[in-house]
Amino acid sequence: MPDSSVLVVGGGPAGSAAAYWLARAGHQVTLVEKMEYPRDKTCGDGLTPRAIYWLEQMGFDFEVPEFHRITGLRSYAGKELYLEMSWPDHSKYPNWGGVIRRRDLDAQVAALARKQGAEVLEKTEALPKVEDGQLAAVDLVHEGETHTVKPAFVIIADGSMNRFGRELGTVRRKDYPMGMAARGYYASPRSQDPFLESQLDMRDESGANMPGYGWVFPLGDGTVNVGVGLLSTSKRWKGVNTSKMMADYVRIAPEYWELSEASKLTEPVGGKLTMSFSRSPSIGRNWLTIGDAAGAINPWNGEGISYAYETGAIAARYISEAMASGNSEVLAGYGRELDDEFGLYYKMARVFVKLIAYPSVMRSLAQVGIRSRPLMEWTLKVMSNLLDENEKSAGERAYNVLAAIVRPLPVR
Repeated sequence: MPDSSVLVVGGGPAGSAAAYWLARAGHQVTLVEKMEYPRDKTCGDGLTPRAIYWLEQMGFDFEVPEFHRITGLRSYAGKELYLEMSWPDHSKYPNWGGVIRRRDLDAQVAALARKQGAEVLEKTEALPKVEDGQLAAVDLVHEGETHTVKPAFVIIADGSMNRFGRELGTVRRKDYPMGMAARGYYASPRSQDPFLESQLDMRDESGANMPGYGWVFPLGDGTVNVGVGLLSTSKRWKGVNTSKMMADYVRIAPEYWELSEASKLTEPVGGKLTMSFSRSPSIGRNWLTIGDAAGAINPWNGEGISYAYETGAIAARYISEAMASGNSEVLAGYGRELDDEFGLYYKMARVFVKLIAYPSVMRSLAQVGIRSRPLMEWTLKVMSNLLDENEKSAGERAYNVLAAIVRPLPVR
């Protein structure tokens, strides 16, 4: 790989998108993935309209049998109270989403990058060589053999563990929220359901409150993705056993899914979610971080795939500009654009997730919201980041509406 090329570390959604856009712009780019496609990833597998938009831009084939189309969200607050909502119409984003296993999705997007001309190296680990605090070169290790390269620029997309980035000094802000989630696959006769489903008021068999939220995402092939999640703002964060939480949720999930120990196809697997651009710095002299490596997950709803695609596309644009101009200082614009696009939105989310960490607040908010379709549809727009251009100026007002519901509630 010649020194004038771009190296992308990590072949998940963020890395494959960055490689796609760089190759499409005519740059020589190499994408390295530590595993071999297809490989499993801990994920809810759900795609919101924002993610669908970016897949459309990359020419993804939504007719593949692995993809299941989703028309909206069904939210529960307890066992009986629920509301079904369609994805909103939007001037930019489609009004539909989907579900597809990450093992299938990531392999297909990497193939799109390869089709554009990107070199994709599987079963290859990238290790940074740091000199005087700067990224000087990268060792690529494949089947025991090491090849050292000196790319002009590196895009770091190595996920929430961010091993490559940590060697360059990236750290996570401890005062920013972090998520923890677990998911498993179950057989279900309702896997063709056109709605994602979420449970906002989690209870165990005795009726006692559980922290966090639950989901069932239908895959359309006789199976569903079942998961639970919670935020580090919860007082019970450190003591929660997500496997037990998952088992409790399976027992109380609506009967029509027919979830049980007998229908379980895989054991639950979990991971932590870095949110709200909590990792910094995101920019170095010759590198950028994107996706989970930058902590790009949306704190409002735990969504990461669309922000991986989006940050990958933005990073590719700034790398292209830096290569065209020969001036790496233009990379600073990447950080400014992220702040312009997501700064206020994520700031509001950080405040809000602190409020809903209180079980009484979350329960009351869910109970009140489910009874008001206009409020829940507005909330869906806000939490999924689907406010239209003419509504973005109302972002703070939307937050104030939500906060006004929470404010009079007893907060311990």
